[in-house]
Amino acid sequence: MIQIIGIELFKIFKKWRSYIAFLAIAVIVPIVQIAMYVEGNHYLEFLTQSIQQVFVFTGNFLNGYLISHILLGALMIHIPFLVTLVAGDLLAGEATAGTYRMLLTRPVSRWKIVTGKFIAGVIYTNLVVLWLAFISLGLGIAIFGTGELLVLSGDITIFAKNDIMWRFVCAYGFAALSMTTVASLAFLLSSMVENAIGPIVGTMAIIIVFVIVSNLNVGLFKDIRPFLFTYYMNGWRLFFETPMDSAETVKSVSVLFAHVVVFFGATLLIFKRKDILS
Repeated sequence: MIQIIGIELFKIFKKWRSYIAFLAIAVIVPIVQIAMYVEGNHYLEFLTQSIQQVFVFTGNFLNGYLISHILLGALMIHIPFLVTLVAGDLLAGEATAGTYRMLLTRPVSRWKIVTGKFIAGVIYTNLVVLWLAFISLGLGIAIFGTGELLVLSGDITIFAKNDIMWRFVCAYGFAALSMTTVASLAFLLSSMVENAIGPIVGTMAIIIVFVIVSNLNVGLFKDIRPFLFTYYMNGWRLFFETPMDSAETVKSVSVLFAHVVVFFGATLLIFKRKDILS
């Protein structure tokens, strides 16, 4: 299995599209950080203008933690597309290249091939999130330094320096699970077609529809959205609440993990019955 995963990782990073996510993050994050370095104080004043007459702020609030928190929220909207570029090609790419028959006639079971590809896709997805964490948090701290974290989400919350890093670790871990769910969906759609464009477009279309349904306060949609994985993808924000809602956090993690299992199980079932002779 380790050898299969290694081969699949080699095949992933052999394609130029696999580097788009890393390049995009490496370009976008520094641009935002430079913009915040120039105009960050005005942005911070805009965020706190409604409470500046009541509270006096002292300290370095425009720091790497605040920038990373902003970037995590902004890029979580766009990273799913970057992940699907690779996940949607894992199986469909074999069909496009005409290598299904050669791949499946080897003395390796189909479930091992699917599992190896899936694990390789998960590793790639987690590397993308890890790269985001390294660039946004690491570079942010290097440029802006550290300090207390100011979070505005209806209420204003200020976290002490020694109460921040573990929250980011958990938040990025949750983000990795969210992106793994997206990759699992793209992987499932990839097993159904013979062209990688379909799974990429299909995954993004499903996410867009689900996000719209999740955010519309309509009676019918309120009953549906708890079953949609997109409803829980912003659960990383739970780690920046005080007190943290542990029950909701566990629920969000469980729902996303359940979706990963279901998507992967469905992929195994479809691929096991796949006709490679037609």
